[in-house]
Amino acid sequence: MATKFSKETYLYWYELMELIRTFELTAEEKYKMEGKIRGFFHAYVGQEAIAAGCMTATKPEDIFITAYRDHGLAISKGVSVDSCMAELYGKATGCAKGKGGSMHFFGKEQHFFGGHGIVGAQIGTGTGLAFAEQYKGTDNVVLCFFGDGAARQGILHESFNLAMLWKLPVIYICENNNYAMGTSVERTSNIHDIYKLGSAYDMPSEMVDGMNPEIVHDAVAKAVKRAREKGGPTLLEIKTYRYKGHSISDPQKYRTKEEVDEYKAKDPINQLKKYILDNKILTEAQVKEIDTRCEEVVAASVKFAEESPIPNDDEVLKDVYVDQNYPFIVD
Repeated sequence: MATKFSKETYLYWYELMELIRTFELTAEEKYKMEGKIRGFFHAYVGQEAIAAGCMTATKPEDIFITAYRDHGLAISKGVSVDSCMAELYGKATGCAKGKGGSMHFFGKEQHFFGGHGIVGAQIGTGTGLAFAEQYKGTDNVVLCFFGDGAARQGILHESFNLAMLWKLPVIYICENNNYAMGTSVERTSNIHDIYKLGSAYDMPSEMVDGMNPEIVHDAVAKAVKRAREKGGPTLLEIKTYRYKGHSISDPQKYRTKEEVDEYKAKDPINQLKKYILDNKILTEAQVKEIDTRCEEVVAASVKFAEESPIPNDDEVLKDVYVDQNYPFIVD
């Protein structure tokens, strides 16, 4: 049977998604069972197909910026698994030098600009990044990710207006996992289909199945093409589901086990694995080799994190201000 994408693409998707899932489940274990990771922790489990599809629809120079559920997108953009795990451990070798933690992953060289803890703040920053690329005359595109809860922030409307006015090369991606923390979209918004918000600004907008990397790729690729051709922004509401709570401490009393099980039956990794096997792209043994490789990479990252030093005390005020002569710093 002929497949829509190349064998290499399916293998890339599967290994990336499996790596993200393994990273998240291992980190959760280190948090819950061993107490080696502390602070906030927001897992990407269930949403991996979005990261995979976005990666194949973009080029390395394109910018990703997101909210605090950032581990999966950081790993996708090439921020090393070692530095991501070390950041969770609060170690000096972390991608934010151990000072950001789960919510503030960052990779300047990989064009991954966070990891933002203030709900919706990355929407304005992402719009500004797109303006910078337009101003510099590049053909780079910004993918600005946010959750369904951030869709109720005023900065979204301000950003949409300016992005359309100036035809900025930005793709707004709402990863709609149904719950803003623990509150459903139906309880927080009169507009249940978030993509319709774009219509007020004549912004091309659509809803996308976020459990399938093929579908995500196609939608993002179309939006990227429009942006590169100076056609302006796009809003994509990508419907997905997080299997874990909002954060690792969330008791999840706002949803039923049956609902979670319903979505797990559509698990993006299992669906892709079945497709790979049914179409004889790989054998069971070859899939297992990928799974084992991901386990080894994550296990090595744990060892790296545990053996890394904690930040020195003199790091506490570094990287806070660029201007050393800023008048409000008091010695």
